[in-house]
Order: sequence, then C-alpha cells, then structure tokens
Amino acid sequence: MTTAARPAPAAHFSVLRGIAVYKGLKVLLLLALAYGEVRLHDASLIAKLLVWASARPSGLEHDVVIRLLQWFSGLSTSTIHTLRIVSLIYAAIFAVEGVGLWMEKRWAEWMTTIITASLIPLELWELFHRPNFGKAAVLMANIGIVAYLVWQLQSKHKAASAA
Repeated sequence: MTTAARPAPAAHFSVLRGIAVYKGLKVLLLLALAYGEVRLHDASLIAKLLVWASARPSGLEHDVVIRLLQWFSGLSTSTIHTLRIVSLIYAAIFAVEGVGLWMEKRWAEWMTTIITASLIPLELWELFHRPNFGKAAVLMANIGIVAYLVWQLQSKHKAASAA
C-alpha cells in the first residue's frame, strides 16, 4: 500500500492577515520614530538638518520639515524620553496584535477590536480640531477594521453556538 503525498494547502491571505500587515507597518513606523527620536536628540544633527533644509527650495515640505525640527529642538529631555517610551509601547502592542492576527488567533481579534475601537474617539477629536486627509484615512481604516472584526467575532460566535 503506497501513500500518495498530499499537496500542501494553498496559501490564503485573509482579511485578518491584511490587518496584520497594516499593524506591522505601524510597528515599523513607530520604531523608525523611536530611532529618529534617539538620533535627533543630538543637537548638532538638528543643526545640520536645519542647514540642509534651509538650502532646499521653499515649499510645503520645506516648511513642514523646518517646523518639525524647530519643535523637536525645543523639547525637554524628559519629553523626548516619554515620546520614545510611548512609541515603543505602541509598537509592542501593535506587534502583538499583528502576530496574533496573522496566526488567526481569536484573542488577537478581541484585543485589536477593543484597542482600535477605544482610539476612534481620540482620532475623531483630532480630525475635527486639525483636519487633514491622512487623519481621515487612518480613521476610516480603523473604523473598517473594527467593523470587520466585530462581524468576524459575531460570525464565529454564531458558528460555535450552532455546533
């Protein structure tokens, strides 16, 4: 009696994995922010960046870079450390959510639903006080994620109840 090898299951990319990738991108951005906070703590680097930005043509990007560098250079050391710690904490939370969602774990669905839903009121407040396209896009993505995860969790609950 011979046993035929079973073909490997086709890789499937679910919505949960798409959300996991989104969370992974947030992790990368937050880690880059934390690294940037470490690098920009050096006053000579800020001075070099200001000189570099001043030599560039004027425009929206130029003004934004100059304002950000001036704002950052005025922060106290304790504020910079706090920003770095908060960035790393959020990165850790998003990493846990992303890995759990990639592995299609139910606890990750609950965790992501609760955390993402809890941030929506803050995102709304921020959007109303300082509206821009980026904030609106993030808000819409997070509302979509919460709606999908609530639907997903309800579907799984109904399926478990029926069984």
